[in-house]
Amino acid sequence: MSRFKNKVVIVTGGGGSLGGSIAEKFVEEGAKVVLLGRTLSSLEEQAEKIDPVGESVLCISTNVLDENELIDAKNKILDSFGDIDILVNAAGGNRKGATINPEQTFFDLSVKDFEGVTQLNLMGTLLPCYIFGKVFADKKEGVILNLSSMAADRVITRVMGYSASKAAAENFTKSLAIEMALKFGEGIRVNAIAPGFFIGEQNRFLLLNEDGSYTERGETIIANTPMKRFGEKNEVAGPALFLCSDEAKFITGTVLPIDGGFSAFSGV
Repeated sequence: MSRFKNKVVIVTGGGGSLGGSIAEKFVEEGAKVVLLGRTLSSLEEQAEKIDPVGESVLCISTNVLDENELIDAKNKILDSFGDIDILVNAAGGNRKGATINPEQTFFDLSVKDFEGVTQLNLMGTLLPCYIFGKVFADKKEGVILNLSSMAADRVITRVMGYSASKAAAENFTKSLAIEMALKFGEGIRVNAIAPGFFIGEQNRFLLLNEDGSYTERGETIIANTPMKRFGEKNEVAGPALFLCSDEAKFITGTVLPIDGGFSAFSGV
């Protein structure tokens, strides 16, 4: 398939598991992909996996919380490819201090880490939209896809900082979708996907024991997931690319759950 032939796609958090999987699918479908992240070596390692020939991927070390670095990245991308068509905001994550352990209470939470998670998940989404979205506004065309989480909609114990910040990012997604459509026309769309439980380095300690068995929390999640398993990272890429494609050109302000039915299940 080549739905995105010659399209220029930015993926923040491109060195991560979900961001890398989405970037790989874009490359397979003909896009020129720009991986943004703080650690250049991680980006280059990802690029080698998804584009061994080295013709379709550009890596730029960028802090998504630094407006000047984002402006520099925008200029480099425009110099290299001449345009920007799609922005995927996959940068995000959690911090241990913003997670409440079973023996802790709310009052043991690290306010500093809570603020850090909010900065990363909310401002780390807003700032790339603010910088790269201007390119879309100027030409009245472009697609923004943000990564939310089913934790934004469902109350998940222990991860208070992560949940609150993703809920804020989800609200921002809907607000931006309306703002862009009303002010700049139907050619600019803004949506989000809300992955459920996918095992990665940041949440592995919550879901798996050292021997690979499920933790008590992991077992509870599986019990409340009708499909009875965790997601695979490649199961995020397909829905992500659909929302970025012309097949979804009448969809904006939407958050698509990818969670095996977790958010729909009442537990009964």
